[in-house]
Amino acid sequence: MAHKVKDAVKKFLLLGQCVPTVKQNATKIRVKRLELDENLLMYFRKDEFYYCHDPNKMCKTGDIVLIKALPHKMTKLITHEVKEVVHPFGDVTDPISGKKVAKERYREDIDRQAELYGKLDSTFDYDKAPPRGWQEGKKDFTSKPTYTKFHVFDENDPYAI
Repeated sequence: MAHKVKDAVKKFLLLGQCVPTVKQNATKIRVKRLELDENLLMYFRKDEFYYCHDPNKMCKTGDIVLIKALPHKMTKLITHEVKEVVHPFGDVTDPISGKKVAKERYREDIDRQAELYGKLDSTFDYDKAPPRGWQEGKKDFTSKPTYTKFHVFDENDPYAI
C-alpha cells in the first residue's frame, strides 16, 4: 500500500512552501502531509522536504509553489521541478472568491469602509504599495546565500540559519 502511494506522488503535482536552503543550485520545498497513526487512529502532520530545480529563480522564501517530479533525477537530491508560484509571500488571495485579503477581511471591504467613514492617515494603501522585492539588499535578504552556522564566532552573520 505504501509503495503505491509513493508511486502516485511522483505522478501528481504537489503544493508546498519554499524554505531557506544551503544548496545554491536548488530550491527547498516543504510539503505538509497528514499521516495516520494506526494505534491512535488519528492523523498527525508530517513535513516532507523536496529539492527542486528552479532555473529561473522564480520562488523566494515563503512562497507557495506547485512542484512536479522530474522524469529523471538531475542529481541525488534534486528530484522535482518548480512549475509555478501560486501565492507569493505576503500577498494572500482567497482561493474560493479570488479576492485579496488583509488579515481576516477582504481588501475591498476595507476600502469601502474607508470611503464611508473617512480614511485615516495611518491606514496602509495596498494599491500604492510596491511589489515584494523592492527592498532587496536593505531589509529583504531572501536573495542572499544562506548557510548553516556550525560554530559561534564573535561577528554575527545575518545570512546564517
